[in-house]
Amino acid sequence: MFRKILFLSIPLVCLLDTTHAATAEKPPNIILMMCDDLGWGDTGFNGNKIIKTPHLDQIAADGAKLNHFYSIGPVCSPTRASFLTGRHYFRMGIWTANYGHLPQEEFTIARMLREKGYATGHFGKWHLGTLSTEISAKGKKRRPEVNFAPPWLRDYDASFVTESAVQTWDPGKGERAVDNPYYENGSIATENLEGCDSRVLMDRAIPFIRDAAAAEKPFVAVIWFHAPHEDVVAGPEYLKMYEGHGAAAHYYGSITAVDDQVGRLRAELDKLGVADDTALFFCSDNGPEGATDPDQSKNNRRSAGVTGGFKGRKRSVHEGGVRVPALALWPGRIQPGTVIDTPCSVLDYLPTVSAVTGGEPLPGRILDGENIIPILEGKVNKHEKSIPFRFGPYACLVKGDFKLIINSPDDNGEDELYDLSKDRKETNNLRKQYPEMVQEMRGEILAFLHSAKNSHNGAEYDEKDYKATDAWKMLRNISVEKPKPSGK
Repeated sequence: MFRKILFLSIPLVCLLDTTHAATAEKPPNIILMMCDDLGWGDTGFNGNKIIKTPHLDQIAADGAKLNHFYSIGPVCSPTRASFLTGRHYFRMGIWTANYGHLPQEEFTIARMLREKGYATGHFGKWHLGTLSTEISAKGKKRRPEVNFAPPWLRDYDASFVTESAVQTWDPGKGERAVDNPYYENGSIATENLEGCDSRVLMDRAIPFIRDAAAAEKPFVAVIWFHAPHEDVVAGPEYLKMYEGHGAAAHYYGSITAVDDQVGRLRAELDKLGVADDTALFFCSDNGPEGATDPDQSKNNRRSAGVTGGFKGRKRSVHEGGVRVPALALWPGRIQPGTVIDTPCSVLDYLPTVSAVTGGEPLPGRILDGENIIPILEGKVNKHEKSIPFRFGPYACLVKGDFKLIINSPDDNGEDELYDLSKDRKETNNLRKQYPEMVQEMRGEILAFLHSAKNSHNGAEYDEKDYKATDAWKMLRNISVEKPKPSGK
């Protein structure tokens, strides 16, 4: 049988070892799942006492829970770009949600595995360009004439996707469906669009997996749920589960609906006889839209998500905006009940999948992530590369136990430095206690931004006359014209 790797994305799970990929007789299957706006504290395996997630909890028991996993982007489109490429989203001009597109020149997981003979499929949200040359989702910033970048032109054999968010019940209806239909393999879908959106998209993902298994062909399935992004609507059976929780019942119910589909997927893998050959990863694309106490959110389904006590929320580079729930499962390779506290991120997916499958990234292409198989297998507890962030007026870096946030290339007066091993809530700014560390990390941040600007201008692409769709985004006072190694 083919070895199949199932990736479950809540913050993503850290994977495999290059030596195994080289000696494996047959390549594993890969499943990469991600929720939309799911907070670190919104699952049972991370301690939520209200929201029922038994199937995700079982994955944590059967595999690994990643306690310190980053989405990289504090909003959705940036995270998705980094997820598929192993590169920071600033390298490709996806500054924020609903902006820009995935360049054709980028080397993705789908492209890498398609070249290795994998069947490739993408299901659910896309959010990396328009799906039409004429329309874009209502109210969004993309321009169809220049941001057309559908998955069927990005190395996917099968796809069932929307450009942007849809409501989580009856996804073909409502305000968010305007100019934002589901496209199935390039054509607007018209059937099986009623009821639970998580079920609707899984109805397309499972046949893709069945066909690949029947053909004895390795596959990669990227499954990006819309829940629990607004408009959050739960079906009757799920609302009944959460009676007494007011409007928040819709939020809770939509998460349990995702969990049911994850359980359905695992049952199908068992039925097909490929569960032991599959590695599964799960994470979220950013923190929750609201990070309020659930007892104060009963009348606001939009703000019912929780961060587990981390500071900030969606649109913040503090932990609540970028640290997300994440899982990894690979029978026989990842020990059951593993808990990983080492920082990892979605940037690690492509280099890890490369190591697992023998797929080769493009030579000369800068990757910001690393192969985390040794971390997942418990062989090491250190992430070698620093993890960069960039959003709004802020740039920051996680390096070992420490996290630095800056908002100026020259003035370090408002810098924030935290020791996350002792201060997970980011309450004690250590900037003045560790000036040399601040200076070193500042230099690394600014050097990264300078590198990202070069990438954005096409420095690593083969096309000599490449021109980015949009000019380098100079947000507020962050400049990268002359990166400086000091904090002066």
